[in-house]
Amino acid sequence: MKLPVVSGRDAVKAFSRVGWKPTRQRGSHVVLEKAGEEIVLTIPLHNELKKGLLHGLIKDAGLSVAAFTRLL
Repeated sequence: MKLPVVSGRDAVKAFSRVGWKPTRQRGSHVVLEKAGEEIVLTIPLHNELKKGLLHGLIKDAGLSVAAFTRLL
């Protein structure tokens, strides 16, 4: 499945729907954490996230591209 074009704010909202919570922000970067997970997600609040970054975030969150697309 092809990755959608997503802004940083939309990505934060999508990950929040599956339990990731914004814990802090420094400049334009938001850090998301999830209870029981050692990994944190750092998302820049850009107008358009690059495909490699978005794919890595989806993989780190333990989601598939299809599951992430449904969360948007």
